[in-house]
Amino acid sequence: MSQRPGPAGASASIDFRRAEQADIPACASIWRIAINDYATKMGQPEIPDDLDRIVRLYGHLIGTDPERFVVAVTPDAGAPGGERVVAFAVAVQRDRVWFLSMLFVLPEWQARGMGRELLQRVLPEPGAAVVRATGTDTAQPISNGLYARFGIVPRMPLFSLTGLPRRPDALGELPGGIVAVPFDEIAGGDGTGHRDLATTVDALERDVNGFSHPVDHRYLRSETRHGWLYQGPGGEAIGYGYVSESGRLGPALARDPDLLGPILGHLCSVTQPRGAFATWTPGHADRALVPMLEAGLRLDPFPVLLCWDDPPADFERYLPISPGLL
Repeated sequence: MSQRPGPAGASASIDFRRAEQADIPACASIWRIAINDYATKMGQPEIPDDLDRIVRLYGHLIGTDPERFVVAVTPDAGAPGGERVVAFAVAVQRDRVWFLSMLFVLPEWQARGMGRELLQRVLPEPGAAVVRATGTDTAQPISNGLYARFGIVPRMPLFSLTGLPRRPDALGELPGGIVAVPFDEIAGGDGTGHRDLATTVDALERDVNGFSHPVDHRYLRSETRHGWLYQGPGGEAIGYGYVSESGRLGPALARDPDLLGPILGHLCSVTQPRGAFATWTPGHADRALVPMLEAGLRLDPFPVLLCWDDPPADFERYLPISPGLL
């Protein structure tokens, strides 16, 4: 394991190793501390200390791509195992798409080349036939510049929209002949339905985006997001979408981008959220973005930047899971 010096005035060195399940709470804490460090300086509210959701996400990421989850640790006699996690990076690969989910460094350890070291440790091998992509805050020019130097260039805003559709008609209705079927009705209880549903969704995603990610669909269902399959007059799959009682909309995908607004409208109509709806919408998905704004949802102040060396998905027809997972 290579080493780096610690912050000024500290004698500790840094080691890099593959993350373990026991590291996940520390990584979640670093995520919160690092974001609050720059967000509060811009007048944004702090991220609450309820980290259960992000801990579950990290559990999913380490479970599917353990070799792409790397932590930086420093000796600490008072910490479990005699070391303290001070930074981490985690990436996933789904078919042809490599996606950097997160890279965060504690504020006092920043500006020492640690981010670059972590990125290099999770990047694909040089010459690998993969698309490389990530999502990063617009308020992080140093990180954006780091990724761009590796060819992962900022290309498109990813907008966070929240609120309730006060004017649901703006989203439109599903055209005649299109049927919305809950995933649960397709899956059934004998296992055959699960296989049929997975095969259908995989084929739809490969046609639209060029990759599929069944492990992430299983994660979404474990997070109690309810999926719906949209079928055309002949029973063919033309789209899907997810919604949860917490109000999370997406991911959503449609063969015809004009269907994204009606799909979101349907998802809103079948769910009464505990608070507001929230979704991540790419700038290219204008036929979802414009209707949602007209319906009454609002943009959060700072969008995320989607970065890539080659487009990882068709963002006119696809709304991703989150900035941390396509």
